[in-house]
Formats: sequence, C-alpha cells, structure tokens
Amino acid sequence: MINIIVVFPKKEVALKIKNILVKNGYDVAAVCLTGARAMEAVERLEAGVLICGIRFVDMVYHELKEYLPDYFEMIVVARREQWQEYGEDDVAWLPLPMRGFDLVDLVAEMQGEIARKLKRDRSRPKVRTAEEQNVINHAKELLMEKNGCTEEEAHRYLQKQSMDSGTNLVETAYMVLDMF
Repeated sequence: MINIIVVFPKKEVALKIKNILVKNGYDVAAVCLTGARAMEAVERLEAGVLICGIRFVDMVYHELKEYLPDYFEMIVVARREQWQEYGEDDVAWLPLPMRGFDLVDLVAEMQGEIARKLKRDRSRPKVRTAEEQNVINHAKELLMEKNGCTEEEAHRYLQKQSMDSGTNLVETAYMVLDMF
C-alpha cells in the first residue's frame, strides 16, 4: 500500500483531498498544514506520494521537493497562473479546479511507478565493500590451500554453506576464517 501525505495551509482543503482519496480506497498517512510537519511525516515513511499546494506558511513546494527521498513523488495542486509562475518539470501538476477522478488516477499511476522503482532497486545485487570482498577472498584462499581446490570450487563451497546456514556470503567467509 502506498503512503500518502496531504499538505495544504488550509485544513478544509487538505481534508477534502483526504476524503476523496479515502473514498477511493487509499489510506492517508498524514494531513499537514506546514512544510515542516510534512517533512516530519516523510521521515517516518519509506515511500509514497505527497500531495500539496504551491505555498505553505513556512515554505514553497519546491523547497519541500528538495527534501523528499528517492521513493517519494509529489503532486502539486494549483491554479494555472500559479503553476506558470512556479512550476517545474520534475513534479506532477493538477490544475484547479481539480476533479477527484483526476487525482485518483494520478495517485494510482504514481503508486505503480514507485512500486516499480522499489522492486528494481531491491532486486539489484548488493555492492560489497572492499573489506567484505577481502574477507571472502581470504576465505577462498584458505579453502584452496587446505582443501586443494580451485577458486571456483572454493567460491561454490562458500555459496552452498551460505545457503545451507541461512547467512550471507560475508558471514560465511568469517565462519571459514574462524575454522582455520
């Protein structure tokens, strides 16, 4: 489920947007009246969509945009004149007067985009530090020396032991080093 934060300086507007989303099956994680409160709400969440106006009491939307982590998207709801004055390309814009189904469609589109981004980044193999790689290499060298095997066989042994014990390759390499 996607996290949604609604940020508008007028509480009535924020609650109307929240109600539209809730009626369409979305859960709104936070309703905020200031950019600072929105930043606090964002810190507690991994990913989501922030729906806001152009200006808040304490900042303008693009200042808040700079603070958003990679897995957050922003939808700005504003009049055409405001958007022409402030607008930028890296956020989505919904013109006022806003239609509820336009908001719901855009949130659904962004939800899919965020999910794809999260899935892609989680499926990437973790990059090992030089220290971790050195531990693995040292463990392979010991296995090759003690068991008379090739580097490929030593690596396969580490992988198998890692899978069998439910530990990652680096932890398994440390166990091998402790054995010898």
